[in-house]
Amino acid sequence: MDNIGIYVIITKPVLSYVEIAEICVEEEIKYLQLREKHLTDKQLLSVGAQIQSITKGTKTKFIINDRADIAHILDADGYHLGQDDIPLPAVRKCFSTLETNNKMITGLSTHNLNQLRQAMKLRPDYVGFGPVYKTPTKAVPDPVVGTELLQQALKIANVPIIAIGGINGDNVNEVLAAGAINIAPVRYLMETEKMQKRLRLLKRIIQSNQE
Repeated sequence: MDNIGIYVIITKPVLSYVEIAEICVEEEIKYLQLREKHLTDKQLLSVGAQIQSITKGTKTKFIINDRADIAHILDADGYHLGQDDIPLPAVRKCFSTLETNNKMITGLSTHNLNQLRQAMKLRPDYVGFGPVYKTPTKAVPDPVVGTELLQQALKIANVPIIAIGGINGDNVNEVLAAGAINIAPVRYLMETEKMQKRLRLLKRIIQSNQE
């Protein structure tokens, strides 16, 4: 599980949800997250069902951002929680019976070393750490952590870290050089019709750095 590789996050994409899910399955992307904060609950359920119908039974795990309740309704593979979401212990308490029967993948967002240390106590399956670089993806962006803090985070974490925030084809080598093996380049993949081409480029860059 340590080597997640490219973690794809759907946020206001150029391509359709179906196209993105199909590409991720074809490219054997391990994690695909739906992070569409502007959608209504009904829309999230509809979109999530479309994606789930494509990823189910494949190597691509489907993760819902923020909404653990919708993740359970859809029987998704997991959910990802931010710093302002319902805390992970409360979610686990709420869905304890369901998760005993079918353990879901849990991810947490962290934006500094203190948050990371606190996250480690909660035993998530992975954590996101960033933004590594400046990014306008969030309405209220968190302070940039840079590659030096990322290096420190990688030493602290006892679960896989997903480097996130402003990562693209031009700076990904810097992120990999810092020790990251898992990356989430959001805008680089979402704001283009050439998502699959960019995915393949990133996969080649990651592979070359691991050789």
